[in-house]
Amino acid sequence: MATNSVPNDTFPVRAPVYFLSIGGPSFMEDTDHPAYARLAEVGREITTKVKPKALVVFSAHWQGDPNRIKINVAEQTDLIYDFYGFPPHYYEYDYPNRGSSDVAEKVIEKLAVAGIEVERVKRGLDHGIWAGFMVAFDPKKNPLNVPIVQVSLYDNEDPDQHYRLGQALESLRDENILVIGAGMAVHNLRDFRRTLGTGETMPYAFSFDEALKDAATTKPEERGAKMSALMERSDARKAHPSLEHILPIHVSAGAAGSDPGVQLWTFPEGSLSWAQYRFGKVAEA
Repeated sequence: MATNSVPNDTFPVRAPVYFLSIGGPSFMEDTDHPAYARLAEVGREITTKVKPKALVVFSAHWQGDPNRIKINVAEQTDLIYDFYGFPPHYYEYDYPNRGSSDVAEKVIEKLAVAGIEVERVKRGLDHGIWAGFMVAFDPKKNPLNVPIVQVSLYDNEDPDQHYRLGQALESLRDENILVIGAGMAVHNLRDFRRTLGTGETMPYAFSFDEALKDAATTKPEERGAKMSALMERSDARKAHPSLEHILPIHVSAGAAGSDPGVQLWTFPEGSLSWAQYRFGKVAEA
């Protein structure tokens, strides 16, 4: 379905940028979890105040090549059930969604200007997006109703390269195209089962979460350096033994440009943190 071709000057406030901590597939059914209502609240903010004409999304669960990005150009996308060991009904979930080749080509054009190599692919929407969107944009209670174009991360752990990836896409916001990074503020599955058994929240879940807030909400002109330094901290590899769940916020922070960031909410829990961030302003409904 074609996207709206609305003149840029009709948007008095450029679209903000978000980073959403979304959890795993079981989160979709954990309606009593403190993060559930908070993520749904952010979703309502997006549908009722931001009202984007399309979403460009980055998931922790799709990495391209070390120096090349992949982008989904399919108009119709199935779901990818890229998780294992869950009850059978988890593999029957459906999340209504559509892509947009027009928006995908806009993304490709902007990446090309920045010298970023892109490969066009046709694939489904992985659970790093749709599982969280089932909560944020419940198809019955808060439907999104706009195209979703998923773009991969790089298949590397270079935060600066991901920050530059976001910078290349900043101007999409002037066309009311919303950039969202989806991952987790803290994500250590090695410790996850142990903390479930004890109810303990690991010290790094608090310390790294606070350091991330400091970096993401600092002055925009200092943000790139602070986000880069964040990954050199002694607790960084405890909070993220591998970096795919934190790299989406580097993309989001890069796309923020000169707009400040704000932590909307956080909740360190066990070996995780559920922090949510917005960069830029939201127009009043």
